[in-house]
Amino acid sequence: MRLIETKDLVVRYGDVTALRDVDFAIDSGEIVTVIGPNGSGKSSFIRALTGVVPPTAGQVWRKPGLRLGYVPQKLAVDARMPLTVQRFLSLPDRRCGDEVDLMLARVGVPGLQARQMSALSGGQFQRVLLARALLTRPDLLILDEATQGLDQPGTAAFYRLIEDVRNDTGAAILMVSHDLHVVMSASERVLCMNGHICCQGKPDIVTAAPEYRALFGFGTEGTMALYQHRAHSHSHDGCSHAEDAHAE
Repeated sequence: MRLIETKDLVVRYGDVTALRDVDFAIDSGEIVTVIGPNGSGKSSFIRALTGVVPPTAGQVWRKPGLRLGYVPQKLAVDARMPLTVQRFLSLPDRRCGDEVDLMLARVGVPGLQARQMSALSGGQFQRVLLARALLTRPDLLILDEATQGLDQPGTAAFYRLIEDVRNDTGAAILMVSHDLHVVMSASERVLCMNGHICCQGKPDIVTAAPEYRALFGFGTEGTMALYQHRAHSHSHDGCSHAEDAHAE
């Protein structure tokens, strides 16, 4: 089922064009990763998809009643403010203890309900943010640099958890990441962005595209990946710009 689709999407801030001519769609159950250098429009893309930023031109279509879950790259919590994990997960909608207990166990950090948010490790903090997003029972889970600050084993474990979430819930996953060596093996489809979608497709197709290599060079083809994406029966319709470039 199609969840979000854009057509000729343009995002400008004053005289600065952050994105242009973006055609994109994501279906239920897909795992898609957006990569690109700093300033390439990745954050503007996510903001346009979620409705935080209105498109300057073009269209963004969302499935009626679409439920979104969002995990930011960082969230500042004042250490002086008492805020337990239970309380954090109950804002703004109060959650019963059992529901929170089950979700914390689901994301691999059981028993943290009484812990202060400011006392969590980086990996625990990101998993609590993921638990908060999953409590909304999202159709589409968006992760914006959600593994920033985690070490390599922690990053790989987080990606394994994300795929388990997709397999268990059928939710689509849209990730923004700089972890190229892991992303290329953790994703089913990759969008390489540089003010527009310069190439897209399966990871091995994207790494062979000249647009990708112009941005990232030849040394990021996934050979260092800590986590190999597990094959499954999910199908993908259509062809990509990267596949066209590869065929040439």
